[in-house]
Amino acid sequence: MSPPLLLLPLLLLPPLLNVEPAGATLIRIPLRRVQPERRTLNLPRGWREPAQLPKLGAPSPGDKPTFVPLSNYRDVQYFGEIGLGTPPQNFTVVFDTGSSNLWVPSRRCHFFSVPCWLHHRFDPKASSSFQPNGTKFAIQYGSGRVDGILSEDKLTIGGIKGASLIFGEALWEPSLVFTFAHFDGILGLGFPILAVEGVRPPLDVLVEQGLLDKPVFSFYFNRDPEKPDGGELVLGGSDPAHYIPPLTFVPVTVPAYWQIHMERVKVGSGLTLCAQGCAAILDTGTSLITGPTEEIQALNAAIGGFPLLAGEYIILCSEIPKLPAVSFLLGGVWFNLTAQDYVIQTTRNGVRLCLSGFQALDVPPPAGPFWILGDVFLGTYVAVFDRGDRKSSARVGLARAHTGGADLGMRRDRAGAVPWVTPK
Repeated sequence: MSPPLLLLPLLLLPPLLNVEPAGATLIRIPLRRVQPERRTLNLPRGWREPAQLPKLGAPSPGDKPTFVPLSNYRDVQYFGEIGLGTPPQNFTVVFDTGSSNLWVPSRRCHFFSVPCWLHHRFDPKASSSFQPNGTKFAIQYGSGRVDGILSEDKLTIGGIKGASLIFGEALWEPSLVFTFAHFDGILGLGFPILAVEGVRPPLDVLVEQGLLDKPVFSFYFNRDPEKPDGGELVLGGSDPAHYIPPLTFVPVTVPAYWQIHMERVKVGSGLTLCAQGCAAILDTGTSLITGPTEEIQALNAAIGGFPLLAGEYIILCSEIPKLPAVSFLLGGVWFNLTAQDYVIQTTRNGVRLCLSGFQALDVPPPAGPFWILGDVFLGTYVAVFDRGDRKSSARVGLARAHTGGADLGMRRDRAGAVPWVTPK
């Protein structure tokens, strides 16, 4: 595990509101839909000592965002396809904003590493552009560990080809979570400070090598089971067709995970949590919404949840139409989740199950405590992740995902409304 990270001071900057500029040419990477096991894929990992984060180049006009289609594993795991090597060897990866390394299983993996034999494996001998590195690496996720060696080769992602980057070849995957996963590896989209062995994250590499105009990306998770696609990852910008404008931009307070300040959480009209404000992390690698045990217990009690193991709760399916909304105040705007949004409904062996999308997770200081807004939240709201440039700091934009309905599912906080401003 990485040594602990001392948190940077919390910067409570004024919230920013902006409208995504129209007219950009968009290039897409799709996600596929599959039926899932319910688990939290990627909870917080180890931290490293803070360092001065490099600024990436300023946005250039006429940029062309790249779209990566995503696959949806029963509204819990979303993943898409990349290629490594020449010619490209294809892998499905989780695009994870809570980590910063890329790794895939290796053809040289340990004989007893079962997940390796059940997934696509990278073969360095089959790539004419492969460059050995050999440095050992280890990544500890909340639900599994990966060990291996670093290598260098070409990345193909969406319409982008030829990016030379260092990635991990996994030699040992001891966790069962990777054995049954419907993805091969993980591509991290967090900040450089989270990357093990000081490896440059894929996003930084694409920008530095001139293959991506700006360090911005966005996620649209399609949670409609009747639709064949699972959504899209958009590199270099966002697609206004994915959301109902405007985007509400909230500054990143700690540039490691995508951490922001959350002002309050309300359950219906009777329960307020995070009353004095709290930290929240937007993490595409976490399937649920997590929070401190005491507050999640109160929240699940308010929505009629019955406790199971590991901080999870079950809901009576017949009660879903009666359950209250759960609302998050971010950047002066309420983002509401209805029971249809936060209850995960699934059928196993002909039996319908309804599971709460809220799970208890205590993250100790100095990193925590904080909430994690995972895919249960990000499936309802499109998130635009902006690393910033020489003139502006990192921020996250949020807007209701476009599902064809007219209800934005959000309202301005009248007591704390903020003016429209242009980012500096």
